[in-house]
Amino acid sequence: MDKTGDAESLTRRDYLAGSGVLLGTSIIAGCSSNSGEPPNTGTSSAGGTGTSMPTDDGSYTALLSPVGEIEFNSVPENVFTMYNQYADMLVALNHGDAINSMFVPDMAGPSMNHYYERLSGVSFDWEDLPNPYDNFSKEFFYSLGSDVHFLDPAWAITQENWDVNDIKEITNNVGPFFGNFYSGTHGEPQEPYSQNYQYYTLWELFGRVATVFQERERYEQLKTVHDELINTIQTNLPPEEERPTAVRVTLGDGQFWTYHLNRPGFWLADTRPLAANDAFGDETWDGLWGSVGYEAMLEADPDVILHLWGMTPRYDMGNVRENLASHSVGQELSAVKNDRVYAHGMRYHGPIMNLFQIEMTAKQLYPDIFGEWPTYESGDHYPEIPSDEQLFDRDRVAGIIVEG
Repeated sequence: MDKTGDAESLTRRDYLAGSGVLLGTSIIAGCSSNSGEPPNTGTSSAGGTGTSMPTDDGSYTALLSPVGEIEFNSVPENVFTMYNQYADMLVALNHGDAINSMFVPDMAGPSMNHYYERLSGVSFDWEDLPNPYDNFSKEFFYSLGSDVHFLDPAWAITQENWDVNDIKEITNNVGPFFGNFYSGTHGEPQEPYSQNYQYYTLWELFGRVATVFQERERYEQLKTVHDELINTIQTNLPPEEERPTAVRVTLGDGQFWTYHLNRPGFWLADTRPLAANDAFGDETWDGLWGSVGYEAMLEADPDVILHLWGMTPRYDMGNVRENLASHSVGQELSAVKNDRVYAHGMRYHGPIMNLFQIEMTAKQLYPDIFGEWPTYESGDHYPEIPSDEQLFDRDRVAGIIVEG
């Protein structure tokens, strides 16, 4: 596996249990944290919208597990992001210029712009952004001076030399944390963030980020586009027995890194709505992913192979297909024989990318229903699709983002 390009290869700590606990401290630098969400079992979706009306002095609150209720005196202008779903959310809210950092910018930045190319007036300037994972230290956080950190403290304390006291220090001296990592996979919470952690869908999380930026109207308009897309998909799906078998994988050196399609969590927000038959759906792996060899893949023999990260600069799909076709076992795979090995998107994706990746997946899995997926060459932007074959309106989305 590509240890520099695959965002999931960070460290085994990334998928160990993690959850949230209220810090219970007063945040001086523009925000305060003083209450929490109702506890739950850690397995259900959080209700409510996390919204509040501005008070007479212009302050307002946003609510998110595990950090609780955060008070803002004004809309943040200098924002820490790590995982790319938050960067995509800020672009969707027309606040992309507030981003001061992001995970693997030379991979994520071009990939995001591959989608934005199809939205008139939407782009993202990523070139000078530092990667927090290269220097995950308190000194780095101080140097950025962020108004808010879109980062889950429950994840942050799994990193070397970080604990709850460090979270409190950065919260008090720089800015609050506002992130929820483990909703991505519904991972098991860990102490001390184990009691009140709640899970959100991608669009629920986006709604709470929208509250931070006082952009509820933009959010609601984009969510309507998403809901209409999901309705289009799900009202046209064939019966389960007529759906293809599929896998989402990353091809490594002699093996396939494998990922589920239909499990809970916002990391699967682009495949779960399509409800294909997961060729490895019954497998339980030690963590967020597993690995299988060529023989096991041939035994499963999926109709469709979705190559995760295939639309990023880290992988050349021509080489991927060539490697499969030249392998003595790989060439026997039905997906290889039938030319159904597709470049897929990023697992860390936000709302704009989600719209495109749902459309992409629909066409790759069900071409007879949703139209053929166009030819895609590595390095290209998201393919041009005729307007009558698009599953959502690009002009409508661009207008929401740019004009509000």
